[in-house]
Amino acid sequence: MKTDQPLFLNEGQVREHLRMNELIPAMEKALIDFSAGRVTQPVRSVIKVDVAAATGFLGLMPALTPDGLGLKAVTFYPSNAERGIPTHMATIFLVDPQTGTPLAIMDGRLITEMRTAAVSAAATKLLASPDAKVLAVLGSGVQARSHVEALLLVRQFEEIRVWSPTREHAERFAAEIGVKSTPAEEAVRGADVVVTVTNSKAPVLKGSWLKAGSHVNAIGACRPDWRELDDEAMSNVVFVDSREGAMKESGDVILSRAKIFAELGEALAGKVPTRANETTIFKSLGMAAEDIAAAMLVYRLAIATL
Repeated sequence: MKTDQPLFLNEGQVREHLRMNELIPAMEKALIDFSAGRVTQPVRSVIKVDVAAATGFLGLMPALTPDGLGLKAVTFYPSNAERGIPTHMATIFLVDPQTGTPLAIMDGRLITEMRTAAVSAAATKLLASPDAKVLAVLGSGVQARSHVEALLLVRQFEEIRVWSPTREHAERFAAEIGVKSTPAEEAVRGADVVVTVTNSKAPVLKGSWLKAGSHVNAIGACRPDWRELDDEAMSNVVFVDSREGAMKESGDVILSRAKIFAELGEALAGKVPTRANETTIFKSLGMAAEDIAAAMLVYRLAIATL
C-alpha cells in the first residue's frame, strides 16, 4: 500500500529490511545500469567543513536511476573515530520520479556501510579466484566488519588476516571475528583477496606484497590527495565504479596516474573481459545510484509491511 505522507525510517528500521544477500545482486544491477548510461548522476558535490573542533566533509549525491529518484547527504569526519562515533553519517531522501512527491526519508549510515561492502562482494565474485582461501583486511572499523560479512557470501575463505593502523583496534576486531591480528605485510603476502578500509592519507598497501592473481578492494582514500595503495599496486588491472568519479576523487588513481581498465558495471555486463587471472584492483568510491537502489529495497519492504 502507499501512504499520503513520506516514511521516516531510522537506522534500526532500515536494518530490519536490508539483507546482504539481497543487496549484492541489487548492487550488480545498479552498477550495470550506471555503466550502460541508464543513470543520471553528477559526480558527488563535496564541501570541506573546517571548524574549531574538527575537519570534515559534506557530500551531496543525487541520482535518477531505473529503480528510483533521490538524494543522499553524507558527512565524513575522520576524527569521529576518536570520539567513538561513526566517521560517516548520512540521510537518504527518496521521491516519486513521476510526480516529485516525497516517498521516504531514511537513515543512510547503515545503507552506506552495507552497500559499499555489497559492491566489493560483487567485484570479488567477478574478479577474485574462484578458489580464493585467504582474505586480508587492512582496517578495523564498521566497513571492515561489513566487508567480512559480505565477502563470506561469495567466497569460502579458510583464513582471515587483520591489520589496522591502531593496534588496539586491530586486536579488538580480530577477536570479534575469531582471528589474530598481524603486521600489514604479513597479512597481505599470500592473500587471495585484500580489502583496504582505512582512513589513511598515505599508502598502507604495497604492490610488492601482493600475490600474483590476487584481487584488491580499495575502499578508503576518498579524496584526490589521499592514498591507500602505492604506485606499484596501482600498476595492476584497475576497475572503478565510475571513471568520472575516480578521476575527480581518487588520490590512488590520480596521483599514481594509473590507467583505468574498465568500470565494474561494464565487466559485470560482459562488455569487457574480467582479466580475473591477473592481479586486479577495484577502486571503490561509492555512487548515488547504489544508495538509491539500496534505499528502494528498504522502501519497498517497509511499504509492504504497513
